[in-house]
Amino acid sequence: MTTEHLPARIADHPTVRKVASRERRKPGVIDADWLRQVCLDAGADDVAFASVDNPDLASEREHVDAALPGTRSYISLVVKMNRDNVRSTARSVANQEFHRSGEIMNEAAHRITRALQDAGHRAINPSMSFPMEMDRFPGRIWVVAHKPVAVASGLGVMGIHRNVIHPRFGNFILLGTVLVDAPVTSYGEPLDYSPCLECKLCVAACPVGAIKKNGDFDFVACSVHNYREFMGGFTDWAQTIADSEDAADFRSRVSDSENASMWQSLSFKANYKAAYCLAVCPAGEEVIEPYLDDRKGFMDLVLKPLQAKKETLYVLPNSAAKEHAERRFPHKQVKVVDSGISGR
Repeated sequence: MTTEHLPARIADHPTVRKVASRERRKPGVIDADWLRQVCLDAGADDVAFASVDNPDLASEREHVDAALPGTRSYISLVVKMNRDNVRSTARSVANQEFHRSGEIMNEAAHRITRALQDAGHRAINPSMSFPMEMDRFPGRIWVVAHKPVAVASGLGVMGIHRNVIHPRFGNFILLGTVLVDAPVTSYGEPLDYSPCLECKLCVAACPVGAIKKNGDFDFVACSVHNYREFMGGFTDWAQTIADSEDAADFRSRVSDSENASMWQSLSFKANYKAAYCLAVCPAGEEVIEPYLDDRKGFMDLVLKPLQAKKETLYVLPNSAAKEHAERRFPHKQVKVVDSGISGR
C-alpha cells in the first residue's frame, strides 16, 4: 500500500505504517466448497448459494443492495428442528423449539459472516426472523426474503402451506440468509420436483382455514390467529386496554390466561398460536416413513391431537376464518378480534 496520497499526520500514524507494510491480496471469487464447509462447521445443516443476478430473485435486489451495497451472492442456510417438539399440543414446547432453532440459525449466520469478514469480504447476516424493520410495518419489514432465496438455491420448494419443504428434512426447518459482496464459484439450481405430497393434512390441521384445498392461502386469517401476540395482535390487545372503562371492564374482555400469554410473549419472545401446518406435514425423506407405513396411525398420532385441542381461535368479524372455525371446531372457543392494522 502506498501512502503518498495521504496527509503526513495520517501516513505517519503507527497503525497506517503497520498496515501499509503488509502484503495485500484482494479477495476474489469465493470457492463454493470452502464456503459450504464454513457454513456446516458453523452449525448449518444444509446450505446452498444463489447469485444476486438470479432472475427469480429480481424482487430482492433493491432491498439487499440497501442493506449491503454491492451484494453479489446469497448464502441460503437451513437448520433443522426437532419434529416432535413442533408437533406437541403443548405450545410452550413447540415455541421453545422455534426459538432455540432460531438462535442456532442466527449464531451460525454470525459465525459465517465473521469467517467471510476475516477472509476480506463484506457480509451481513440479517435476522432469521425477528427483530425486523418495524418502522416499515405493515409494509415489508424483512431485510431479505429467506424463502424465495432458499427455493432459488435448490434447498426446497414451497408447499401449499407456504412453507419451504426441504427434500430431506421436510418442512421442519428454519431458514437464514447471509449476504456477501463477492460471487461464488458455483450456485445452486431449483429442485426439479416438489417434495410436497399434496396430502392436504395442512388443510385439515389449520384451525382457521387459512390453507385452501385448491392451493389458495388466506394470509390475514393465518396472521390474525397464529400471530396473535405479534404486531397487529399486540396492537389490538393494547386497544382493548385503551377502550376499557376500568379494570373490571378490561378483565371482562380479556381473560387471565390471555393476559398471562401476552406477558410471556413480551418477556420471553413472542409465541405462535398454531403452526399446525408444519407439525402435520409428512414430506421429506427423513420424515415420511411413518406416514407411508400407517397413514391412519400417523393421523391419529399427529393430526387428531391438534384438532382436538381446546384452545382459543382468533378471527376477524364476518370472516371466512370465523365461519370455518365455528363449523369445523365447535369445541374450540372462537374470539372475534381486530387485526390491529389501520384500515384492515
